[in-house]
Amino acid sequence: MEKNQTLDVLSALAHDIRLDVFRVLVQAGPGGMAAGDIAARLDIRPNTLSNNLTILTAAGLVRWVREGRFIRYFARMDTMGGMLGFLLQDCCGGRPDLCQPLLDQIACDCGPATTTDVVA
Repeated sequence: MEKNQTLDVLSALAHDIRLDVFRVLVQAGPGGMAAGDIAARLDIRPNTLSNNLTILTAAGLVRWVREGRFIRYFARMDTMGGMLGFLLQDCCGGRPDLCQPLLDQIACDCGPATTTDVVA
């Protein structure tokens, strides 16, 4: 990931609702969540959610798939990983072993980072 992409991701997450939405989608895992379920879980209006999902999608943090009348959203862990990789690429002055505890803490097996069903 490049510097400008990292700034876009950080900017998208620098809002309380968007951060909450992204965290809910991370918790949902590879199954994602329908937009209505996200709105209900966070107790926010659908139009407010829609605006914030648009910003998260534009930053590459969220992808979506239409399922009939519903849209299911997923956290793009590959984007988050790219951002973290950019921030940590020169970690610890050439001593990556010092960063290993941090990397172990943020590592997860969230399934494959596929984009075959990405619509936006």
